[in-house]
Amino acid sequence: MSKVLIIDDDEKLCGLLTSFIQAGGNDASFVLTLREGLGRAADGIYDVVFLDVRMPDGNGLEALPKIRQMPSSPEIIVMTGLGYADDAKTAIMNGAWDYVEKPLFLDSTNLVLSRAFQHRQVKKERTPIIQDNMGIVGSSVPVRDCLDLLVQAADSEASVLITGETGTGKELFAWAIHRNSRRANKNFVVVDCAALCETLAESALFGHERGAFTGADRARDGLIAEADGGTLFLDEVGELSLSMQKIFLRVLQEHCFRPLGSKNEMKSNFRLVVATNRDLDQMVKNGDFRADLLYRLRALNICLPPLRERTEDIEELARHHVAKVCKRQNTVVKSFAPDFLEALKSYDWPGNIRELFSLLESAIAVAGDETMLVPHHLSGRLRIGFAQGLLGRGKEKSENAPRTTPDGNLLNLPLLKEIRTAAANDAEEQYLKNLLLLARGDIRKSCRVAGLSRPRLYSLLSKYRILPRRTS
Repeated sequence: MSKVLIIDDDEKLCGLLTSFIQAGGNDASFVLTLREGLGRAADGIYDVVFLDVRMPDGNGLEALPKIRQMPSSPEIIVMTGLGYADDAKTAIMNGAWDYVEKPLFLDSTNLVLSRAFQHRQVKKERTPIIQDNMGIVGSSVPVRDCLDLLVQAADSEASVLITGETGTGKELFAWAIHRNSRRANKNFVVVDCAALCETLAESALFGHERGAFTGADRARDGLIAEADGGTLFLDEVGELSLSMQKIFLRVLQEHCFRPLGSKNEMKSNFRLVVATNRDLDQMVKNGDFRADLLYRLRALNICLPPLRERTEDIEELARHHVAKVCKRQNTVVKSFAPDFLEALKSYDWPGNIRELFSLLESAIAVAGDETMLVPHHLSGRLRIGFAQGLLGRGKEKSENAPRTTPDGNLLNLPLLKEIRTAAANDAEEQYLKNLLLLARGDIRKSCRVAGLSRPRLYSLLSKYRILPRRTS
């Protein structure tokens, strides 16, 4: 028997939906406010949550990430009014299982609910989840979502496209897919597309016969042949030239290629995984990437989140890497001062995990024989941002600077630190929502009004899973 929670302010609809679900042999209950729904989801174990978008005490879409972080990590079905297409798009992008339109039709609602139950059951039975995680660290919802996709990819032969900013761990995920697949005992061949010389790319990929070109004094297998039976990983696939994209499209379709200078075609049973930090859809629109190739590359897509969107993982990542470095250097593992961790979480990490690890190694070197890492051991740019956050000052540096909305009107908001002494987390969260609403999503003006540095504001927004949206 599955357990369902309904969060909607329409009591009649809640009653009908509850009775319908219970008639199907499942447990269902409902609440009429978003606040009560968040409390119920945190205290109970639910398989599915029906979530209305427009609630009297808040927006359901803003609460969606919080519900997904609850202990049972339920599947969420968003209920949206007829004609609100943007709600459906936002819901799916934020991890909703599906959405249904109001007024509800029981047949279509039952189909969506049944599929959610089936998906839930498959997830519960999928054990072990990962045999070898290759050192992937993190327990935040975005990372758990990526790990679920990793499991699907490892159990499949479909091509996988891994996207994400530089330093988010794309190659590590590619390795993990290979190591957990049926091809784990075969080669994992890496092709750095950004380093492929146009004139030598075909030779590197397809190999060549002796005498195929000047300097080819012996035959040599290409990278595609080396990947036979294993995994071929194209890193930075967005850097492939259009001519190479055309050539590679046929190789991907037929798994056949012809070494330079050879009259015979060869076959290679490789599995393809590719990665890029570029927007391939935009490249297709600009004519820089072939749409037919993109369709074949993106049978499965894993989009890795930037570190600023998973700040709850920073401490775990930091402790993991520091322990690893100290073990390699045969030194005592260093502990963290509380303000050291706060400093790490206040930074927006444009270089993501790679930058975090590099900074930690630098801090260990600076600390020397000291056993505890403190903010003084960090680089200057991070310490400056942290210090500004503690002082409650943005780039304008003045707490008394006029605080106005984009149209010039004064904001009726105090500094954030003025509400902290008498307010709990929920008041701080509401303050941030009001701040962004009045500043119309303008981060620079929000920083000036709240008396916060940009990194500190982003850290707080991440803490409460608030997405800033610029409005006109």
